[in-house]
Amino acid sequence: MAAAEKPSGGARRKFLRPRVLVPLAAVLFAILLLPSASAYYSYSQGRSCTKCHEIWQPYRDWHESAHRNIACSECHGDVLTLNAGFHLKNLRQLTKHLRGEAPEQVRLKTADVLEIEKRCAKCHRQEYADWSAGPHGASYSKIFLNTDHNQRTLLIDDCLRCHAMQFQGGIRNLVTPVNTKGPWQFREAQLGAQPAMPCLTCHQMHRFGTPLSPSPAVKADDASSKEDINRPSLALFDRREQEYVAVSRLPLPQMHEGARLVKISPDQRQALCYQCHAPTASAQVQSADDRTPVGVHEGLSCLACHEQHGQRTRASCTTCHPQLSNCGLDVEKMDTTFKNLKSPHNIHTVKCADCHATGVPRKKTRRDVATSGGFLVTNTGLR
Repeated sequence: MAAAEKPSGGARRKFLRPRVLVPLAAVLFAILLLPSASAYYSYSQGRSCTKCHEIWQPYRDWHESAHRNIACSECHGDVLTLNAGFHLKNLRQLTKHLRGEAPEQVRLKTADVLEIEKRCAKCHRQEYADWSAGPHGASYSKIFLNTDHNQRTLLIDDCLRCHAMQFQGGIRNLVTPVNTKGPWQFREAQLGAQPAMPCLTCHQMHRFGTPLSPSPAVKADDASSKEDINRPSLALFDRREQEYVAVSRLPLPQMHEGARLVKISPDQRQALCYQCHAPTASAQVQSADDRTPVGVHEGLSCLACHEQHGQRTRASCTTCHPQLSNCGLDVEKMDTTFKNLKSPHNIHTVKCADCHATGVPRKKTRRDVATSGGFLVTNTGLR
């Protein structure tokens, strides 16, 4: 068998021609350069960039937050990812910085927020599952392509104040056409299946606070009175200012039913609910999107009946009520919107007089119970 011929000098020179070397060098340069910006950032968990980068404020906030023990890469992406878009974004940011074109403040873009939201599930599995299965996990399509709503109400920029508040741009950048005729579609079709109210709507990752500690094996006698009512991250993202407002700084409104001042719960957490489920300027209960309870439920917090992330209300009645009401009926079978959404008796406003038009029966006394041999049903349970 003949020996293999060695490449001729002409063949070697052909391989070394610029038209071959230049593209090859460009490919090798890209392979090495793309992750370089990411590697530079990840090498010291962001500390190296803070020396001369506009990211120093977010880094300081993170360093003092409840998430301080969670590495940047856990939420913002890892340098080892094969996602070229992640590295291209970091390279663009580095290039802007070197050119002196960096913004005064670093803002998360729509895609960044949606990527972070998926990573929340790694640590907060139950909360994430409850949220995604509840009404606040609704997709862009469910909110903005709702035919019944869009035919009755024109989509406007203020819709983004509560729905898709982290979206970059106005309503015309999101949906077309902006009219009441339709058919409506997204300018970026991939947004359709994404959540319109992601975790960062009501939670600020870098909010000042201490990391959550494991529960002690033996609780102190006064442990319950010292437990956190809510975690430090609870805050509203203000679309106009592009900043978060801590729940402790949000106001609880003074609500009215006609001229009467309504008693509302002092639970500060519901101040966050009122930012979107808000009344008109008249501050009248049940105006606009308000859900302030009056009637038999006046004074209850939103979270007395609605679970925090899933907003489920199935167990809300049994949480407070005995099986039977003062008039001897099962509270879950009464004619209210808890049993049937088409009921004329809204669970937020139902009063005894709504059903007892001729007069509310007096409560049973102990003497009545003694003579009837039955149980006394009170507001706190069976006795």
